Amino acid sequence: MAELDPKVARVVDRATHDDDSDEDALIAALEDDSELDAFREQRLQQLHAEFSRAKEMRATEHGTYAEIKDEKALMDITTSTKFCVVHFFKPDFNRCRIMDGHLENLVPSHYETRFLRINVENAPFLVTKLKVQVLPCVLAFIDGISVDRIVGFEGLGRSADMFTTRDLEARLLRANVLARAKIANEDGSQYAQTGGKTKNAAKVEDDDDDWD
Repeated sequence: MAELDPKVARVVDRATHDDDSDEDALIAALEDDSELDAFREQRLQQLHAEFSRAKEMRATEHGTYAEIKDEKALMDITTSTKFCVVHFFKPDFNRCRIMDGHLENLVPSHYETRFLRINVENAPFLVTKLKVQVLPCVLAFIDGISVDRIVGFEGLGRSADMFTTRDLEARLLRANVLARAKIANEDGSQYAQTGGKTKNAAKVEDDDDDWD
């Protein structure tokens, strides 16, 4: 992905949670800087382009975490969208609910990427084709090609049971399906989300065994 000027990125990222953000206000925020220099015009051009791109993407369901009911529809989205993250889940699996919580935390900031989920019961063809055997299973796609697979919580946190949203973000950044690091408001402790509550150092149920 193209590299944004850091100052432009900070201004745009602050506005991603506000659908009513005004471009003039963003420009004013960028210009309110004691270090205006020869890069001023370049930064203003980048800001305009990025702001317009964000608005266009939000109009096409970027910035949402949607459940897809039909696997053909899921295939159509992953092949027609540049960057996708797909969570294969079962609603009665606690670990899947935990993964949902972290993905929901990422979605508002990372509008460049489509975040989707599908119940494995609705995707028998894809489950077989992609060899989804352990849940949760999160696949990252670039131009319809799978570039990374997260099985359970493997490779995310310091232990097999706990990780932070930033851990998940870092993993997806390494897969090149996210533009840049944007999650900065966590306290750094490892947690699992259950029942809408955050529990520091929580140990979760071991229910990500083979499900089929």
